Amino acid sequence: MAFLRLPFSPESLFLLPNHYCLPASQLLGQRRDISSWLARWFPKTPAKPVVAQKTPIKVELVAGKTYRWCVCGRSKKQRTGLAPLKFKAQETGTVALCTCKATQRPPYCDGTHRSEAVQKAGVGTAL
Repeated sequence: MAFLRLPFSPESLFLLPNHYCLPASQLLGQRRDISSWLARWFPKTPAKPVVAQKTPIKVELVAGKTYRWCVCGRSKKQRTGLAPLKFKAQETGTVALCTCKATQRPPYCDGTHRSEAVQKAGVGTAL
C-alpha cells in the first residue's frame, strides 16, 4: 500500500492513502463552530449544580457497595457536563445524602441546607 504525499509541511500526519491531517500547529487559532445539537450533548463548560430539594434524603446504604450521587441536581434532564460522584459505603446504615448540592462533605448532608442562601434559593436554581 503506497502512501500519497501531499505538498504540506513535513509535520503533516498521513493516516491512509489519499487522506491527511493537518498538524495541530496549523489548526490552532482556527475557530470551529459546533452545531447546536452537538453543543447540547457536550457543553463547553459544565453546568453549575442546582438545588434539587431543601432537605436531605435518608437512604439505607450497605457496607462495601458502590453508589452514585447526583452532583448536578438535574437528574431528569442530564447532559450537564457534570458526572455523578461514585462512592463506596463504609458501613451499613441509614445516612442523609445532600440534595441542596451545597454540602462541603459530598455526598453526605452537613446541614448546609439550613443556610440562608439555600433557603432563599428556589428549587432548580444554582447557588
